[in-house]
Amino acid sequence: MGSEPLTLGFDTSAAHCAAALLSGERVLAARAEEMARGQAERLIPLLEEVLAEGGKRWRDLDRIGVGIGPGNFTGIRIAVAAARGLALSLDISAFGISTFDVIVACGHGQTPAVPAPRGMAHIRASGGGYALVAATDLPDPAWPPAPVDVAQAIARLAQTAPADAPPPAPLYVRPADAAPARDAPPVILDDA
Repeated sequence: MGSEPLTLGFDTSAAHCAAALLSGERVLAARAEEMARGQAERLIPLLEEVLAEGGKRWRDLDRIGVGIGPGNFTGIRIAVAAARGLALSLDISAFGISTFDVIVACGHGQTPAVPAPRGMAHIRASGGGYALVAATDLPDPAWPPAPVDVAQAIARLAQTAPADAPPPAPLYVRPADAAPARDAPPVILDDA
């Protein structure tokens, strides 16, 4: 372990797979790939490529930062599960970082907004919760930066996260679009 904490930050909450490796404030490597699908298959290889480019190995990491959304349900679950699994296997801490916090940290305006389907946007409500509003109703929204900048901000924010922060968990602003199956569940027969 060097004098500067080595932090890996990554995000798959939108149509991308992005990762950044930071030693203190210095970016050792950062990559982002646009992709609507395939984050589950691409995330770990991308993380390995970023580590190799930075001249580091998994065991060199001090902290992990992961984007928790809001955003794509499947993408968020992929990244959060990977972060929690990596943290457990490496015996280091993982920290969940919201896209709202990324936007604020990047200095992108007063009203952090995250694009949502059907012309909507996720925002932080004034009472501390979250809301889904029409994007056209936002007078001066601040949208997320480029995916590579999102990954770098996640890593920076994870470096200063309190050690006793809870494990990362998805930030869902709205319920899933998927509905339960309408078919009756299968009957399980007894072996007796």
